[in-house]
Amino acid sequence: MRRAIYPGSFDPVTNGHIDVIERARKLFDEVVVAVAVNDQKQPMFALDERLAMLRKAITIEGVRVAPMTGLLVEFAAAENAHAVIRGLRAISDFEFEFQMALMNRKLDEKIETIFLMPKEEYTYLSSRIVKEIAQLGGNVSAFVPRPVAEALAKKLKR
Repeated sequence: MRRAIYPGSFDPVTNGHIDVIERARKLFDEVVVAVAVNDQKQPMFALDERLAMLRKAITIEGVRVAPMTGLLVEFAAAENAHAVIRGLRAISDFEFEFQMALMNRKLDEKIETIFLMPKEEYTYLSSRIVKEIAQLGGNVSAFVPRPVAEALAKKLKR
């Protein structure tokens, strides 16, 4: 079985993330969406909330959602995955992602990193921008799956 890991904080998941998951699923038998715990970020949603939103938003067969702590390459090895999927929206993403891919290769040369670009309509989209729009009272329904828009409204009491 060809299995890939798509890691991220997904705080919250956007339509751009969903697009990358759909693209990855065309290439792999299974995609594990790994929701990372990142001590350097202050998430709006707790880990269990992010996992629940993803499970509601993803209706693609062959896609599984799982929490991830520790090193990505160790998680990938434990999941018997041979590839990591990373989304690239713009040149600004590339430098960081390239550095991470090289470090992961140094840690475990058996794990390949594959970069996928979302549809053009999602290249401007990020979780940070979605949260900012929602916090300022804007409508985010065009940018996120319905369960996410509902969770944002509930979290922000709108």
